[in-house]
Formats: sequence, C-alpha cells, structure tokens
Amino acid sequence: MNKKTIISCALTGSAPTPAKNPAVPVTPEEIANSALEAEQAGAAIVHIHVRDPQTAIRSMELEHYAGVVTRIRDAQSKLIINLTTGPGARFVPGADDPLDPGEGTLLKSAAVRLRHIEELKPEICSLDIATMNFRDSVFMNAPDILREMADRARAAGAKPELEVFDSGHIELAKQLIKEDLIAPPPYFQLCLGVAYGAPATAQSMMHMQGQLPEGATWSAFGVGRNQFPMVAQAVLLGGHVRVGFEDNLYLEAGTLAPSNAALVDKAAGIIRSLGSDIATPDEARGLLGLGT
Repeated sequence: MNKKTIISCALTGSAPTPAKNPAVPVTPEEIANSALEAEQAGAAIVHIHVRDPQTAIRSMELEHYAGVVTRIRDAQSKLIINLTTGPGARFVPGADDPLDPGEGTLLKSAAVRLRHIEELKPEICSLDIATMNFRDSVFMNAPDILREMADRARAAGAKPELEVFDSGHIELAKQLIKEDLIAPPPYFQLCLGVAYGAPATAQSMMHMQGQLPEGATWSAFGVGRNQFPMVAQAVLLGGHVRVGFEDNLYLEAGTLAPSNAALVDKAAGIIRSLGSDIATPDEARGLLGLGT
C-alpha cells in the first residue's frame, strides 16, 4: 500500500449528460469550477473532456478546452491538468458497406486529436492503448496512430496516461515503452467495467496489475456501482484511484452525486480508512515523475 494515494477526478466525460444527473458540468466555466471544487476535496489530477455549451454533446473544439484550462490556471490552482485525446477514434461500420462510415463515426488524425495538447501544454494527456468494441461502435487506435500521438505528446511536454481496458492493451503499451516512445516512469490507468473491456473485479485488477512493467505507476477505476469498490481494491494493491462523473453518477445506490467533489470526498474517506493518505498535487508530481 502506498503511503500517499493520488486521486484523479474525471469531471464530465462524453457519455453522462445533465439529463441523467443535473450536476454534470457542461460549459467551460462549469467544468473549471467543478475541477476547483474537486481539488478542495482532495483531487490532485483532473481528467478533462469538453462539451458544446449549447447542446451538451461531446466536443473537440480548442476554444472549449482553452476555456477550462485558462480558468483553472487563472485561479492559481495547483491541480495537475490531464486532457483527453480519446475523441476522434470512433468508427461505426455502414449497414450496406462496412467500409463506409456509418452514423456516429468520428475518426480524426493524430494531429487533430493532439491539437489542444500542443496548444495548451498540459502536464498529462490520456493515450488510449485500445482498439476494441465499445457499445455499438469500434474504438480505433491503431499502433502507428498511437506512435504519432505519443511523439506529439512528448514534444508538447505532456506525460501520457496509458489508458488500458484489457490485458492485451498492456502488451501494446510495453511495446511502445520498448520503442522509447513513452518516457519513464510509465503511468497506467486500468479502466475496468467499460463495455466489452475487462470487468470491474478484483481478479481483473490483480491480473492487469501483475502485467505492468517494473517501475510503472498505476491507477484504476471502475464504472458505475463498481467505482468505490475499485477504489478500495486499488489502494490495497498499491495503486492510485480515479473517480468522477465520467465513470459514475451516483454517490450510493439510488442517490445521485451532487458534485464531483462529493465523489472525491468519498474516495478520500475510503483511502484514509485503509491506512493510506491523500497525495497533494505536488506530491503527485513527484510520484509520477512529472518534470523529469
């Protein structure tokens, strides 16, 4: 068990909507305010997606990312900013010809998916080491796309958070590390309970943790009702944790969470009850090797 545990808060994601929980932040101002509240509750990292303020639908617009990041930085926050690069990897085969993109396809180049990273230069950006079925679409991240994204992230000074959804993804991540595309120490996020990925169970987490390369730092999360059980499991195995509206909308069964801060606060209580303590943003920087 770590003496200090990093809490990452995934603020909004792309799937949860205010229709499911009115507290889900949408506008850049709402997302930034939610980040600052999460920091006060104990989060050291905020994982950021953005949405169109008018429609609440997921967005890739630079101006929305800039609106969030600028507000956090202007508040003199010590938070570690982690911007997603996941959007732009969705493919839906056409009904008549599977080579024709169907409705819902959103495939973009590495340059487009990393545009906001190169412009805003966060300390961390996600790198989804995954091509997999995801609900009724395919989440596509071919190895050469990942290589270019890793190159661009390094040039921008952003440490990749290696998001892995199943055990085979860890093997691909190891290959990228072997090719010196990922600077040491690597930072993994074990994503459990996502549709058609590894289930959110103790067995899955232990199996995937056992595959990680020596010296890796890792965090984990579970989706939905498994969010807090996976917090406890990660702490017991010596990992760090992620909570937030991207992964779960409920504080407990039948009770919608009033804020991301409430989810962070509950995770902090679990961590302390198990004998660890909460890492500050600066302590998290040391644990993740940021700036080295």
